[in-house]
Amino acid sequence: MPAPSQTTAEIATQPECWERAAALAPEQSVKLPVRGERVAVVGCGTSWFMAQSFAALRESSGHGETDAFAASEFPATRGYDRLVAITRSGTTTEVLALCERLRGITPVTAITADPDTPVMETADDIVVLDFADERSVVQTRFATTALALLRAHLGEDLTAAVADARTAVTDELPAQALAAEEITFLGTGWTYGLAQEAALKMREAAGAWTEAYPAMEYRHGPISITGPGRVTWAFGTLPAGLGTDIAAVGGHLEHRPATDPLADLVRAQRLAVAVAEAKGHNPDQPRNLTRSVILP
Repeated sequence: MPAPSQTTAEIATQPECWERAAALAPEQSVKLPVRGERVAVVGCGTSWFMAQSFAALRESSGHGETDAFAASEFPATRGYDRLVAITRSGTTTEVLALCERLRGITPVTAITADPDTPVMETADDIVVLDFADERSVVQTRFATTALALLRAHLGEDLTAAVADARTAVTDELPAQALAAEEITFLGTGWTYGLAQEAALKMREAAGAWTEAYPAMEYRHGPISITGPGRVTWAFGTLPAGLGTDIAAVGGHLEHRPATDPLADLVRAQRLAVAVAEAKGHNPDQPRNLTRSVILP
């Protein structure tokens, strides 16, 4: 049997990474947004989707108005009390350009995995999660660890999430999803960012046909692609009656409401690797991708 991929090995370490992030949160809180601040959170790719999840969590829990943007789409006309930039490599062109643009105007906190990258010079405050850094091109543990840190910063107890993640790294993957022609990921509130990220993992690692939508939007068109051989994977709360609608058109619903949604994302990461390997792809060397986008 061949050795597990680097991506698989990194996925498996997430429960321990989240525990370390939760323990780190109190001492890092001085660098992170305080209650009442108007905050923007930015990233690129996976980091952008984690930004979406944190923004929804922070605002819904009463900590203050919070918006999420792709770093390239940050609105120049808006004012914020703080910008949080999530950047694994600390080298992404769009993130660095935005940090430079806001220098002396808006305080910037960068969450990164590498303590020796350019973002160290462009941000006002740095949170380094070097224990969650990755060799893989596709992001898995850094992104979820950054979100775990931010959830702990908001006062969440991650004990159950860590326990669920320990199950998720060994749980048998659903046969219907492994064989699916297409998978649609759904989320609501903070879990919509997770749905976006799950779909991205399937595209990146496996070159698979996947889509992602807010759960209540699914009936407004996307359900038209559902049918036999296709899977709808829902994170978090499922809208009333949607499971019946999916079954009525022959689709399979994958939904674990008792599992912490971030831990359920671990299962989706593992699914992406399994589908990639079944197709003969190397998940450690995804097509057309590099670890960081650095523009001339």
